[in-house]
Amino acid sequence: MNLDLPLDLPVTLIGTNPILDLTAKTGLLLLAGLLAFLLARALLVRGGRAFAHRTRSSFDDILLESGFFSRAALLAPALVFFWGMEFFSGLKGVLDHLIFAYLAVAVVLILAKLLDALSQLYRTFEVSQRRPIKGYVQLIKLFIYMLGGVSVVAILLGESPWGLLSGIGAMTAVLMLVFRDTILSLVAGIQMSANDLLHAGDWIEMPAMNADGTVIDIALNTVKVQNWDMTVTAIPTFKFLDTPFKNWESMTQSGGRRIKRAIMIDQSSIRFATPELKTRLKQVQHLAPFMEMRQKEIDAANQASGADPSSPLNGRRMTNIGLFRHYALEYLRSHPKIRQDMTLLVRQLQPHADDGLPLEIYCFTSETAWALHEDIKSDIMDHLLAALPEFGLRAYQRNALVDSRAAD
Repeated sequence: MNLDLPLDLPVTLIGTNPILDLTAKTGLLLLAGLLAFLLARALLVRGGRAFAHRTRSSFDDILLESGFFSRAALLAPALVFFWGMEFFSGLKGVLDHLIFAYLAVAVVLILAKLLDALSQLYRTFEVSQRRPIKGYVQLIKLFIYMLGGVSVVAILLGESPWGLLSGIGAMTAVLMLVFRDTILSLVAGIQMSANDLLHAGDWIEMPAMNADGTVIDIALNTVKVQNWDMTVTAIPTFKFLDTPFKNWESMTQSGGRRIKRAIMIDQSSIRFATPELKTRLKQVQHLAPFMEMRQKEIDAANQASGADPSSPLNGRRMTNIGLFRHYALEYLRSHPKIRQDMTLLVRQLQPHADDGLPLEIYCFTSETAWALHEDIKSDIMDHLLAALPEFGLRAYQRNALVDSRAAD
């Protein structure tokens, strides 16, 4: 029994089976289109990079960074597809529609990248800070997407785009009425995506919807937020268009989380610094250099103005609140968990008639995790509150049992 098979059997089977023949030709044509895309992308990106390095203009660099040259390579497979149509003589009409639809999609995607590059170029000019055009660019892109979608449908159906638009226009009112919330949610989703406003895993706060927690799901019609009390709030997606909300994700990415806490100082405990207080505080490492420098400055100013030293009201004097304020500032500057490259203040706020003098601590911790941040903040406030008596100061407490008249 002869089991030898002819070597050209697969080719014979493909040639005699129309389905296999069509499948093989289609696969080869798609593979050729993919190779054309990869080759065109490599050539365009390499050529664009070489050209950008030889010019002083920033626009070609922006085109390169935005991926415009990679997107332009989408046109290369269309040439291969047009060339390969001769192998599909019986399907020429269908392939014409498919290739032109592909070209329409490719042109829309290329134009979108070009608009992104032009918008990025505009942002390099100073005028962009006063006259932003991002909204106009998004509107043009939306129009291009709509026009491209209508063109693709019209090409596939073999109809005129204008006739298709007139038919769609007759149904617009009904669609807007029935799918109002869905359309608004779709627009909101596009806006959030275009402006990079919201992602799954972000911590957001929307007081109007009683939402304060982590985004766990973003769908077309609803955004689910798991609050810190482990409840879940479902927010209609379109609410993000007209309802203010705060996204804390940028805080996490910045690497610093704010401390904004005030110590209420009993105003009756504020005094000029006595010689005894100065002597004692000169032993504090954070204060000694400052006190020496400030004393020289005060002595020079008083001597220049001829201030009479017999009264502390004449000329300039140190105060216990001023020394404490500077001590708190130096303490924060030396703290290993406080970001020194971000805003760092210790300041007095407007005194309250019934609550004392607020001395506000304003700084940023290097830990953004909630628990770690709160631990650092508590340690700092513990230390500063405990340091108040060393300066002859008291924290204000309404109805406190401390008799301020007997304090000193």
